[in-house]
Parts: sequence; structure tokens; C-alpha cells
Amino acid sequence: MTPGLNPPISHYCDAVSFGNLLFISGVAPLDENHELIGKDDVVAQAEAVLSGLGKILEQANASFADILKVTVFLTDVNDRTKINPIRQKYFGAARPASTLFEVTRLAFPGMKLEIEAIVGLPAGAAQSKAA
Repeated sequence: MTPGLNPPISHYCDAVSFGNLLFISGVAPLDENHELIGKDDVVAQAEAVLSGLGKILEQANASFADILKVTVFLTDVNDRTKINPIRQKYFGAARPASTLFEVTRLAFPGMKLEIEAIVGLPAGAAQSKAA
């Protein structure tokens, strides 16, 4: 579990390591009290999600440059152009493999996006910290 993130809303953890891989569960735009961040603003939600993803990476001694693949779930695929600048802000020059799905709804009412990731942990990263 990662300090500063919302507690899981079901039976899962923030991330699980296996060998030099870290599998990050879908990050939601929720605060520590399960309150939606950003209301109807997909850009504010993207900022919250990627900030949360960054907290998980930091705990695993990894960075956005170590992300191998992301899966993005949007309730409106047309929001892709709105969240791309936020993605670029966090990923910089890194370009992980990416899959995007439009979905009818997500686990928490009002969520417009969720992002999960697979990370290649750098040599010597404290893998047990992320689990």
C-alpha cells in the first residue's frame, strides 16, 4: 500500500512486484477519503491519477521513465486529447507502450479515467517496498 493514496475500494493492493516487474493496479482520481478529485474535469482527474501513479513509483524507487506499458480507461475516448498534455508532463521524453479503452463506467461514480501500469524496476530497486 502507498501512503497518501486512497485505500483500496475492493480486495487488491496498489502494486505487486514479480522479479524485476511491478504491476500497478488501476489508479483512481480519489483522495484518502474516497472523495472524487476533479469532479467533472477530466484534466484534473488525470493530474490526480498521474500524481498517484508517481507516488507508487517513488515508493518502488522507480520513475515514469521505467514504465513499460500503461492501460488507460476513459469514459469518453474524445477526452484523450485533453489528457495527453498531462501525460506528456509526467512522462517527459519516455514513451511507454499504451492501450486506451473507452468504457461505459468505472468503479467509482464520476470517475472519467483510470490508469494501470507495468514497470521494469531498475536494478537494485527496493521491490518489497512497492508490494
